[in-house]
Parts: sequence; C-alpha cells; structure tokens
Amino acid sequence: MTFGEKLSKLRRESNYTQEQLGALLNVSRQTVSKWESDIAYPETDKLLKMGTLFNCSMDYLLKDEVTDKNNSPSVSSETESEENSITLKFGSLRIKERKSEKMVFGMPLYHIGRNARGFFAVGIKARGVFSVGLLSKGIFSLGLLSMGLISFGMLSLGLAAIGTLALGLISVGAIALGLFSVGAISIGIVSVGALSFGLFSLGALARGIFIAIGDNAQAMLAIGKTEAFGSVYQHIGELKGANLPLIRLLLETDVPEFLQFFKNIFCSIAGI
Repeated sequence: MTFGEKLSKLRRESNYTQEQLGALLNVSRQTVSKWESDIAYPETDKLLKMGTLFNCSMDYLLKDEVTDKNNSPSVSSETESEENSITLKFGSLRIKERKSEKMVFGMPLYHIGRNARGFFAVGIKARGVFSVGLLSKGIFSLGLLSMGLISFGMLSLGLAAIGTLALGLISVGAIALGLFSVGAISIGIVSVGALSFGLFSLGALARGIFIAIGDNAQAMLAIGKTEAFGSVYQHIGELKGANLPLIRLLLETDVPEFLQFFKNIFCSIAGI
C-alpha cells in the first residue's frame, strides 16, 4: 500500500473527515486530499503527529512493504486501550485531542477536539448526544450557540431552551420566544416576563389576547395593579376572590377549545 492509501485507511477507521484531519494537523482539506492521492507528501512534523494520532510507526506510514501498523514504538497504556490523542494549538488555547475507540450508536463514546463528534462531545464545534462547545448540537447541548432537545447557551434553540436569547417549546431567557415563555422580554402563547406578550400574558407590562395580568395590563380580560385596558373585562387593583368566578367563566366561554390546555396552565401559574 502507498502512503496515501494507508493515510486514507487510517483516517476512515478513525471516523475523521478530510476536513477534520486537516484541522488536527493545521492544514487544509485540499492538502489532505493531495496526500491521500499521493500527489504530495507531508512534512516531518506532520508525520510525527500522524503517528501519534493513529498509533502507528513511521515505517508503516513511509514504507510500502510494511503492512502492520502495530509495528510501532510503545505508547502509554491509556492510548493503547481507548484513545487517540494529539495536542492542538489555537493561539494561547491548547486542546488535547482525545477520541475513544469504543463506539456507541456509530459514534465514539467520547470525542474532545476542535471538531468533536461523539456520544459525549466537547470542542470548538461539538455534535453528540451530550455536547459542549462554542457551536454545540445535541440532545443535551451546552454552548455559545446551542441547539438541542434540551439546550443551554447564549443563543439557545431547542425543545426546552435556556439562554440569553432562547427559542423553544419551553423557553427561558433574557429574551424568550416559545409556546411557554419566561424572560425579561417574553413572547409566547403562555408568556411570563417583565415585558410580556402572548395569548395569556403575565408581567409588569403585560399585553395579551385573552387575558393579561400585571402592573399595566391590556387584553380581552385585563387585570392591572395600576392600569388595565380590557375589551370585555378590566380590573384595577388587587384581585379578590369574589372576582374569580366571573373571570373563569369569561375565559371558559371565550377561549377556543384547542387553547384550553394553555389556558389551564396560565390559570395555574396566575392563581386564578
């Protein structure tokens, strides 16, 4: 086998794309492609990194007649048993590239690196069931930009999203948008926030379609401590028990059947 054939085989066995391998070695994808096509050959420092990354000898990489990659110098038991590693430098930031040989759902059990993909993934870009990264995608995701079923991040998108800007079915953030939304600025079907906008709205400044409760409230049913503007019913001041039966009746009558679930959730939150 030629050097290029061996490199391509090692890369595929380790589940790297050409782009990912290039990032590990600080070269472009096109350079890796040329190596694998035997059009060009890597420098010595790149060969040494390959030997560490793929746990193979220089003889295996450079000599066509050597076919046993395990004909290599001894390495630590940790590397032999479960991982490949290489140190990456990003300015002053150093990342120890680690990747488990054990596979779960077709992915390494864990992967730590610049472009990480694993059941547990940590990296600049991370994809996995559990992922942490600047750009993170996963079922459980944490990152600057985070996308997942359960997502935490500065910009967070998910079934349940928590972040500075959060968008999700259940959304919590400084700015929150979702079916159930809680935030400083909150927009949702059921919305709770300092500035709250929704079909059912609760907040200091509350704007709703069916009901709004807050210091300043405006909706079909408006209940405000200082100001209330309601097209059907309005109440200014503290809400008393005697007012509740009428409010419940109006909500039951005017809220469509398909929104009753959201109405019940809101009434539980608001104590109506």
